[in-house]
Amino acid sequence: MPRPTVYSSSRPARRPAGAAAPSDAAPSEPVAQAAPVAAPSLSQPAGRSQAVTLSRRNLYALWGALLLLAALLVTSVWLNQRSVPRKLTQEDIDQAVLRTLETTTLPSAAARAVETIAPSVVRVVGFGRSKNGKDEVERGVGTGVVIVDKGVILTNLHVVQGSDRIQLTFHDGLQTTATITGVQPENDLAVLQAHKVPDDLEAASLRSTNDLRPGDQVAVVGFPFGIGPSASAGVISGLGRQFTSPEGKRELGNLIQFDAAANPGNSGGPLVTMDGEVIGIVTAILNPTPARTFIGIGFAVPIENAASAVGMSPF
Repeated sequence: MPRPTVYSSSRPARRPAGAAAPSDAAPSEPVAQAAPVAAPSLSQPAGRSQAVTLSRRNLYALWGALLLLAALLVTSVWLNQRSVPRKLTQEDIDQAVLRTLETTTLPSAAARAVETIAPSVVRVVGFGRSKNGKDEVERGVGTGVVIVDKGVILTNLHVVQGSDRIQLTFHDGLQTTATITGVQPENDLAVLQAHKVPDDLEAASLRSTNDLRPGDQVAVVGFPFGIGPSASAGVISGLGRQFTSPEGKRELGNLIQFDAAANPGNSGGPLVTMDGEVIGIVTAILNPTPARTFIGIGFAVPIENAASAVGMSPF
């Protein structure tokens, strides 16, 4: 009967002290090899490996999101800084003005003054009867200026005095008649009320003459010899002047003397500053010859006197 296999111990048996190893002992029975014991695996279990991989992916995504938010924040701050206008300095303003002056042709001061006053200037014509009493004839042509937008107009008394009918032509071409509502013979002034006015009629701005000085620039707008509206420019030549008409019928005082060209037909028109503000009503020119043309000296009634003719408050 076969004998079962005997497995030896992993370590040899100890010999008793003093016992000699048998030299001729029979060879021992074959010893079966012990089953190999698996070494501990260095790798983690499958479930934990996936968890670590997911954690790393989440970490990368988080960092990516943080970087994106940081980039968006930097971009937003940069855009906001660009959108906020930089505070202008005096140097910026000076450079802009200089660049404008170098590249733009500006209108003259006189052109701006005329453009401002033009909508308030009207052509005034007085009509009367001919000697035979049958025909209507033109007795005088002059200029007027609107001082109240309801159609109140200042002109010279000598333009409309003795007229049977007064005709006005406004800046937009509207023609209508007018009535004399007030006169101031000592200043050769008449106040007219238009019977019809344009819808967008503009009244002129009036300015005190208290601070005027010889040499100040002025402009005249009117209808010299019925032609117009026409404009001329010059300066104030003097203040507080006196004038006596060639026929000796009119004596006027406290006048503004100017050298802007004026001729028959300019009477009653405005004398204005370079801001287009009325400082006087043109009333006469000085020419010692019978020609009655302009030789460089014109006169205007100060606007304070003219305003008093219609009961307007003084400046």
